[in-house]
Amino acid sequence: MQFVTADTHFFHSELLGVDKFAPRPFPDVATMNQTIIDNWNAKIGEHDIVYHLGDIALYFTKPPRKAYEAIADVLGQLHGRLVLVKGNHDSRALFKYLAAHNFMVDGHPKYEFHDVGVLLKYNHRQYYLTHYPMMLGIAPQIINLHGHIHHYAVPVKENINVGIDAPELDYLNPRPAFGAPVNFAEIEQMIVAKAADLEKQR
Repeated sequence: MQFVTADTHFFHSELLGVDKFAPRPFPDVATMNQTIIDNWNAKIGEHDIVYHLGDIALYFTKPPRKAYEAIADVLGQLHGRLVLVKGNHDSRALFKYLAAHNFMVDGHPKYEFHDVGVLLKYNHRQYYLTHYPMMLGIAPQIINLHGHIHHYAVPVKENINVGIDAPELDYLNPRPAFGAPVNFAEIEQMIVAKAADLEKQR
């Protein structure tokens, strides 16, 4: 199966706590990281593909290689193959490190890399998978799956925030466990529910 997620922000201590932008009620980054890993692996199998739409981690240490090693260790614990779209907090150096330490899963590389986005056709819809929300204009046949804005939503029905703290996840019952990626059946539910919600607000 194919899944989508964004904004895991592994190791990002400044996000800990409860606020409107990115509520992360964890006592420390180790607990947050492990919660995301556990919830991810409870849903994702080794044969699945997960599109991660940016902001994998935020971790600074010297030398930087130590941070890349720690991030790679976390990503190596996640089930499935990862298609990584670069977010504003993802450095080229991190991507280069992951590429140099790539390994095979199901006969395919664990990591695939994209600088801007991925155009994907799935079940008669077209999806543009990006980190930043895109204003696509009159392109109603394309759904933009994105992250970046955490606990906020673009008030446009074609824009669906798939980040792990996105408000669109509230359209799902039950709401996915924190850090668990969403599959395309769930995304379809989010699309339909958001369109209906916006129509009611008109």
